[in-house]
Amino acid sequence: MKNILIPTDFSDNAWNALVYGISFFKKTHCTFHIVHINSINTNASGEAAMYVSPDILEKTILAESNEKLKALSKKIEQLPLNVKHEFHFKAIYGFFTDQLKEFVKNKNIELIIMGTKGASGLKSVSIGSNTGNVITKVPCTLLAVPEDATYSKISEIGFPSDLNLFYDVKILDTIKDIILLKKSALRLLYVSSKGEELNANQIKIKNLLLDYYKENECTFHEVTGKKLDESVQCFTESRDLDMLIMVAKNLNFLERILFRPTVEKISYHTKVPFLVIHE
Repeated sequence: MKNILIPTDFSDNAWNALVYGISFFKKTHCTFHIVHINSINTNASGEAAMYVSPDILEKTILAESNEKLKALSKKIEQLPLNVKHEFHFKAIYGFFTDQLKEFVKNKNIELIIMGTKGASGLKSVSIGSNTGNVITKVPCTLLAVPEDATYSKISEIGFPSDLNLFYDVKILDTIKDIILLKKSALRLLYVSSKGEELNANQIKIKNLLLDYYKENECTFHEVTGKKLDESVQCFTESRDLDMLIMVAKNLNFLERILFRPTVEKISYHTKVPFLVIHE
């Protein structure tokens, strides 16, 4: 039985992520924990907002959230019934990432599913956003679902890597579980900035990965490009990939793909979900 956490702000974007998650795991026994976190905001000076008394909290903020969760529950009931799925709902008040960390720990959460805004490209997961903070601060595997993504067969999954770090067996097994569950092909991707050859360590890691997935359909691809995120985008579009997998352990590499200091429209992830795996 998988324990899956889906934070919601009751937006269309969050609903799409929920529907995607339900569809993705339609053949798997899952408990979905649908959580709305009433975040404590900070004021302009960076200081925490005034603490809300328990009485006000229960009577107003959480009461309103619980009503919205009841409405969401009824909406979920309109979806095709799946006896393999169980749903729990909870309203919480606190700092967003702190509450998620606590919930992940207390409920043995194996996966978080979140929606990302696609209209402004990679700004949707810019550092400081909820999704970006969860990726970097909450030690739990996360599936980020773009707002325009609709679930279909996961035929090919891309796995970009700089081949500089050895991956823990747990990470490799998580990837294998997904490609077996979805009967998917795995496409390993290495991006070279100037067409330089792999060094001895990178060749070793490449061969280890190919050997680990030798019983699955797995191929290695090398492309040359100055900008890592654009190269990943081009590869994703040219192969018509259905999902990308990245590893949080290699945070510098991950941030080069997902986070940019300026707002530039990059389209690849507006359609393709990406899974960030934590050890």
